[in-house]
Amino acid sequence: MRSLTLLVLLLTVILVLSAVGALAQTPVPKADTQNWNDIQLTVPLEKNVDFVLQGTLRLGDNVTRPVDERWGIGFVFKVNKYLSFSPSYFHREATPPKGKHETEERATLGATLRFPLGKFSLIDRNAFERRWRHPQVDGWRYRNRVQLEHPFKINKAKFTFFVSDEVFYDWSLHDWGRNRFGVGASHAFNKHFTFDLYFMRQNDGRMRPGDLNIIGTAMRFRL
Repeated sequence: MRSLTLLVLLLTVILVLSAVGALAQTPVPKADTQNWNDIQLTVPLEKNVDFVLQGTLRLGDNVTRPVDERWGIGFVFKVNKYLSFSPSYFHREATPPKGKHETEERATLGATLRFPLGKFSLIDRNAFERRWRHPQVDGWRYRNRVQLEHPFKINKAKFTFFVSDEVFYDWSLHDWGRNRFGVGASHAFNKHFTFDLYFMRQNDGRMRPGDLNIIGTAMRFRL
């Protein structure tokens, strides 16, 4: 009888610990509200060649803690006022809300086309990315962002309004898995400093968190 009692107590303890462990393993949420902050320093090397340094900090988990940090370097080669190429590289460290730590090395080859449309400008940015990731598998990705810009004034201050949409094709998923729609404004304080403020909505049914509401800023410095 005593042995049976001890066995029952042992099984009860095991069941309680298993239940506690299951409750502790909260899944990574599907959606999140984040704040993205970019800072960019452009150094002209020649008339049509720029060197670029960039850093990014993203706050997530409903804007309560850092979830993504990255830094990178790149170049911009301006063929003419309509076409430019931009090879770049960056390193990424990330920990999604309730998720595992991630690292990534990414090499990108981009091409941007600009089309004047009266008082509007249409910018079409295309990019191929090679991604070396852990713990995810390595892979290739294609991105296409179409952005429409229009200048406006508040009193005497000049701004540029922009609206954009970007789609992503991931060869590791064989799917157009992500879309980003954004709207915002840019203000050049002088020829050396420009500030962007925007809202972006990301939809991604593959990643977690994939559906994001984003308030973002970009500070761009030019020597």
